[in-house]
Amino acid sequence: MPLAEGAAKLIEGAARAVSSPVVARIAAFNRWRLPARGSPHPLLTGVHEPMKEELTLTDLAVDGVIPPELDGRYVRIGPNPVAADPRSYHFFTGDGMLHGIRIVGGRAQWYRNRWIRSEEVARARGFPPAPGPRHIFDTVNTSVIGHAGTAYALVEAGSTPVRFDEALDAQRYTDFEGTLPGSFTAHPRRDPVTGELHAICYEATDPNRIRYNVVDPAGRVRRSVVIPVRDGPLIHDCALTERYVVLLDLPLTLSVRTVLSGHGFPYRWNARHSARIGLLPREGGAEDIRWLTIDPCFVFHIANGYDLSDGRLVLDVIAYDRMFDDENTGPDSLPRGLERWTIDPGAGSLSIRTIDDAPQELPRIDERRTGLPYRYAYAMGLPDQIDATLVGEAPLLKHDLAEGNRRAHQFGAGRYAGEFVFVPRSVDAAEDDGWLIGLVIDAGGATTTLEIINARAIEAAPVASIRLPHRVPPGIHGAWLPA
Repeated sequence: MPLAEGAAKLIEGAARAVSSPVVARIAAFNRWRLPARGSPHPLLTGVHEPMKEELTLTDLAVDGVIPPELDGRYVRIGPNPVAADPRSYHFFTGDGMLHGIRIVGGRAQWYRNRWIRSEEVARARGFPPAPGPRHIFDTVNTSVIGHAGTAYALVEAGSTPVRFDEALDAQRYTDFEGTLPGSFTAHPRRDPVTGELHAICYEATDPNRIRYNVVDPAGRVRRSVVIPVRDGPLIHDCALTERYVVLLDLPLTLSVRTVLSGHGFPYRWNARHSARIGLLPREGGAEDIRWLTIDPCFVFHIANGYDLSDGRLVLDVIAYDRMFDDENTGPDSLPRGLERWTIDPGAGSLSIRTIDDAPQELPRIDERRTGLPYRYAYAMGLPDQIDATLVGEAPLLKHDLAEGNRRAHQFGAGRYAGEFVFVPRSVDAAEDDGWLIGLVIDAGGATTTLEIINARAIEAAPVASIRLPHRVPPGIHGAWLPA
């Protein structure tokens, strides 16, 4: 083993053994030694420039007609740092900000944006911090979900969720009434039959275990399973079928060397970490997991999973050959497209079929079909080349998985769209009978629209566009929260 590599391994092993405050002090010292950037940070300027104020706007202008069936809020979250250090800033680590638009009676009643009241945001902005139990950290910036009659902002790797009210103002960190052991996840999966949330949770300070938590419809953890792992894998998403919870243990893992060097995001590609899929029976324990070794790759997002009648199961995923290998500020390459992974637990085998090789991300479905056979998937197309801003002109895609075709909604020149969510017309509407809703930064980057697109006529102009007189920076995940 070369001396430098051996020394690095010793340093990493030692770093795992010391207490986290020691690691934090070393990282803070080295952060100040990082070289200054020779140009503005692409994720802190331009379309990504953080909003400086919290706004409340009423009676928003609308082009077209808002469907009268829509009664609720579209809420999206993303990073909006109050005082980022450009030398170490990473998009995944910025202070969280909620953006919400209330729709009722065919009107866009209001828009509000509110920072998540973490301790750091509270100090910087003079707010009182949100009450409630923290865990390892309290930056929450990744996704939004409605559950048990309320709404939650979520993040992975170390924080408890943040519960927020109708107006986004009253916020409280929560451990689900003392039932949540440790942190939660950004991507729980709701069983549409039972109403339970299924979550794979991990912590950046604990590289040797993850937890499978089940949150009941009343908002309490009814079941928690500790699962041994190695190297601290980043697990952003999971899948649910009628028989299994599906885990992805892939070679993007905790790198203490990256932490010690002062960089803000501690995960790097780890070629020594074996890639595997875990099939956990819904009521089983860690000893019941069937692990399948697969070729190295990485998956942020799974569209859906379901069981086949012959005992196999299907996962539809967005896969990358590798992630954060050269550096960890952005993807090393575009994803391979939308793929169907068919798993045979009896044979211990995985076969892969490409559904669509166009680069795309942020897949969404009609969530009433979670864990069940389904027909339609929606995803955001990606530009042919991703630059340092991580955004660009690209269409919204609709996949008909039964017919094997793809249709697209084009947003127009210079317009940047984020994730779109599917909202059914009614509780018993057909799978694609509803709307796709999401935010689009207008050409020139000074204004934003919330666009409402008929899912059955995806190529047509939006049925309604709600105009915001300012730019909402690119975010991560959003949700439709019915009234």
